Amino acid sequence: MRESKQPQSTRGPLRITVPSRADGFLRQFTAVIGGPLGRHSDPGRVNPGFFTVERVLILMTVAASLLMLLAKNPCRLNGWGGSNPYVYACYSDWVPLFGARGFAENPWVPFSAQAQFEYPVLMSAVASVVAWLVPEGAANRSLLYFDMNLLLVAILWIITVVCTLRMGGRRPWDAAMVAIAPGIILAGSINWDLWAVALLALGMLSFARRHTVLAGILIGLGAAMKIYPFFVLGAVLVIAVRTGKLKPFWVTAGTATLTWALVNLPYALAYPDSFKHFFAFSSERGAGFSSFWHVWNLLAGKSEVLEPVNAEQMSFWGLAIFFLCCAGIAVLGLAAQRTPRLGSLAFLIVASFVMVNKVYSPQFVVWLIPLFALALPRWREFAIWMLVEVAHFYGLWFYLDSLDADDIHKVFPENGYIFLVLAHMLMLAYLMYLVARSVLDPRRDPIRAVGQDDPLAGPFAGVPDAFTLRGSRARGTRNPQKEKEPVESTGHPEPASTTTGPTA
Repeated sequence: MRESKQPQSTRGPLRITVPSRADGFLRQFTAVIGGPLGRHSDPGRVNPGFFTVERVLILMTVAASLLMLLAKNPCRLNGWGGSNPYVYACYSDWVPLFGARGFAENPWVPFSAQAQFEYPVLMSAVASVVAWLVPEGAANRSLLYFDMNLLLVAILWIITVVCTLRMGGRRPWDAAMVAIAPGIILAGSINWDLWAVALLALGMLSFARRHTVLAGILIGLGAAMKIYPFFVLGAVLVIAVRTGKLKPFWVTAGTATLTWALVNLPYALAYPDSFKHFFAFSSERGAGFSSFWHVWNLLAGKSEVLEPVNAEQMSFWGLAIFFLCCAGIAVLGLAAQRTPRLGSLAFLIVASFVMVNKVYSPQFVVWLIPLFALALPRWREFAIWMLVEVAHFYGLWFYLDSLDADDIHKVFPENGYIFLVLAHMLMLAYLMYLVARSVLDPRRDPIRAVGQDDPLAGPFAGVPDAFTLRGSRARGTRNPQKEKEPVESTGHPEPASTTTGPTA
């Protein structure tokens, strides 16, 4: 009989990592259920029944989506007018934009010569399509517009979780960070950012499976939503230079650029003034709340030493510092002992942009969470980060409410706001340090600690180094299956389990 051909991922059992065994932080919370799974237990059975890893994580995401709805419910019940969005921390751009930008009267208002819509073209298209789907005779059209957008965001969240799971290799449970992230629960429904997040996740998964053209298309579509998916191409470039295999980069980057151009060019030709508005608005706007630059200007107003910076200076210095950060990340990637993982470099690049940009909207944390799960999936650091972000999230809205408060007892102290902004930026900087350290010292990398190299390497997998900054030609990519890799810093060996479930 002829042997039937199967995908590589299903020809044999995949050894997966069990979080209660591998993560010392999680192990502490398993005492109430009898401790971590034993060495000889097999949670990834050949026939796991309904509750596969993927289905469990989807159910977790659905539950988290209901919490997202619950977090916005005070505004759904009491309206988004007045101080409600700030008092209840339930603000969303969707409802104000539906009324203030004219979507209620004309769903296609961004696509006109007089449009003044401050979002990229594809995001404008999403806003218009959802507005078009809202029935004209509905009793509360703005609420229905919000609910429809939230439903789509929940679907995109599930897509992101599944992609993260399938990019995790032997660590599919790392996607639980994305599935239950408080940062996404609170901020995922502020704007349409999860569209870009899901498209980038699909693009990175396609690249990991060596579909470079498809990866470029998806990354280009994501960049037409938000510019940051383009930055992941910088991580691809560093690995391409290190391995001397430039074709995957040129194919992916070229396809992404072409896709972005094909999406934007028709709109630019039809409505040039409207197309330019987004870029003019981005250039001329001042410091956004929660950004380093906003804190700088607040401190400058209290100091005789510091000078405030205007929008033009912020744009220049933000771009200059981001360029220096990217150069530093490139040096890090080329000087590391082993070829760095794509997820690690991608997180460092996007986090650098968020740190130095003059706008640090609270929903930007949604960009970072999936990348962190791919770069440094350690639950202790993730939990601390989320606690800091939750405190910052509520502090921001209380501070905004206090700006117009008449009662002095309701004022949120400005120093408290400054402290929370600096805290969430310092926490992100600390995570960047930990990721950079894991690049320089692979023994500290949780992904490599379980005996795998880079699940996202795609066309670079197994390719020996051709150029490094270490002064000599690298000997080539080592096979992590043939060498003894250290486990995470817990010091406990992690017996693997086998499964043929959805993580393949």
